[in-house]
Amino acid sequence: MSARTLPLLFLNLGGEMLYILDQRLRAQSIPGEKARKDEWTDVDRKRVMNDIISTMFNRKFMEELFKPQDLYSKKALRTVYDRLAHASIMRLNQASMDKLYDLMTMAFKYQVLLCPRPRDILLVTYNHLDAIKDFISDSPGILNQVDETFRRLIETYNPLSDGEFQLIRQTLLIFFQDMHIRVSIFLKDKVQNSNGRFVLPISGPVPWGTEVPGLIRIFNHKGVEVKRAEFTTAGNYVTPQREGSFELYGDRVLKLGTNMYSVTRPVETHMSGSSKNLASQAKENIAPNPLAKEELNFLARLLGGLDIQKPAGGESGFRLNLFTTDEEEEHAAQTRPEELSYKVINIEATQEPARRAELSRILGELDVAEPRPGSAGKGEDLLALMDGL
Repeated sequence: MSARTLPLLFLNLGGEMLYILDQRLRAQSIPGEKARKDEWTDVDRKRVMNDIISTMFNRKFMEELFKPQDLYSKKALRTVYDRLAHASIMRLNQASMDKLYDLMTMAFKYQVLLCPRPRDILLVTYNHLDAIKDFISDSPGILNQVDETFRRLIETYNPLSDGEFQLIRQTLLIFFQDMHIRVSIFLKDKVQNSNGRFVLPISGPVPWGTEVPGLIRIFNHKGVEVKRAEFTTAGNYVTPQREGSFELYGDRVLKLGTNMYSVTRPVETHMSGSSKNLASQAKENIAPNPLAKEELNFLARLLGGLDIQKPAGGESGFRLNLFTTDEEEEHAAQTRPEELSYKVINIEATQEPARRAELSRILGELDVAEPRPGSAGKGEDLLALMDGL
C-alpha cells in the first residue's frame, strides 16, 4: 500500500462529485429575473459550488490530507463526502447520496484503469483541478485555495519515481476492485458490460516514452543488436505527439479526468433488482439546446425536481434529487442493501480527553484502516477537521 494515495483519491473523487452536481444544478436553474422566491437560480448554483469547493480545499484540511498515511475505509471516506455535499444550502437524502457516490467512484475507477502509465494518474488529477478552477473563476479567494493545493500536489508528486506511481495505482485498484456498479453513460458507450465490469480498449496511443508494438530486437552478450523480427498486433496503436504538462498551467494532453457531463445526456446508476433502466426509456437528444423550452422540460423529467426544505435559521435549503421522481428515490432507499447504506455522523471534536475518547469510539465503528507509524490516527484528524469547517 502506498502512503501517498489518499490525496489523489480524495481530489479526483471530489472533482467527479463537482462535475455531477454542476450538471444537475445547471439543468434545474431558472434565470434570476424570472425565478420565484422558492425556485433554484444560477446564483444559488454558484453559491453551492463555491461553498463545497471552499470547504473541500480548506487549508488545514489539505495539510492533514497530505500527511503520509494509509487509505481510510470506504465508509470513513464516504462520511467525508457526505459532509462535503452538505456544506451548502443543498440537501441530498441517503438514496441520492448513494447514487452520487456510485457515479463518482465508477468514473474515477474507469480513469485509473485507462491511464496509459501510472504517472498519468497525476495528469487526471490536474484535469480535475483545472475544471474546478473554472467553476470558481470569479471567486479569487477560493481560487487561491485551489492553486495552493495545486502547488502542493506538484511539490509532492512530481518528484516521485515511476515505481512509486505504480504502487499508487495498485493501491487505487485494490480500493476499487469490488465495485462493479453499472452506469448508463458507460453502458451506452459500450465501455462497460452488463455485469458492471469495464471493457478496456486494445488500440489507441501507447504510453509516452514507449514504442508502438510490432518489432522484436535481439541483442548479443555485448549489447549489439543482431536481429530484428516483426509481428502483427491485434490493436491499432499510435505514438502520442507530446507529453502532457505536469506544471500549474499547461496542456495536459490526456483527456481522462475532464468533465464527461458537459454534453447533456442521461446518467444513471443501475442496481440489479432495485433500480429501473431509465436510460432505455429516455430518448437522448444528440444536439441539445439548453435554451430551448423543450430541452428544459426534458431535463426536468430526466433529472427530477428540486424540492425546497426549510432548514434551521430561516434560510431556504434546496433538495437535489438524482433520480427521475421522488417515488424512485424512495424505492432505491428501501431496496438499497444494508451494507451499502451510510449515515452522516456528526462529530464534535475538542481537546477534552472524554470527547477525544468518544471520537475514537465513533471512528472505530466506521472501520477506518489502521494507520502506519507516524501517520494520522485512524482518520481522526481528517474527519474532525471536516466537522469543524
